[in-house]
Amino acid sequence: MKRARMQGFLIFDYAPCFAEGLAALTEWVRTGSIRYREDILEGIEHAPGSIARLYRGENLGKRIIRIAPEYP
Repeated sequence: MKRARMQGFLIFDYAPCFAEGLAALTEWVRTGSIRYREDILEGIEHAPGSIARLYRGENLGKRIIRIAPEYP
């Protein structure tokens, strides 16, 4: 007999803990306990190719396409 099991969680089950979790994650990022990557491309003209590269797994971290200049 073969069996399979799939288990996960729904983020909405933990909605009451959101503020606490956000505070903890903010502190971990601030202290360097956890890090994240952003893959930032400049200009809307990069959108079609960037989506194709996303599906091929060529991005590192969060894919962002900046379409407006950064304001101070």
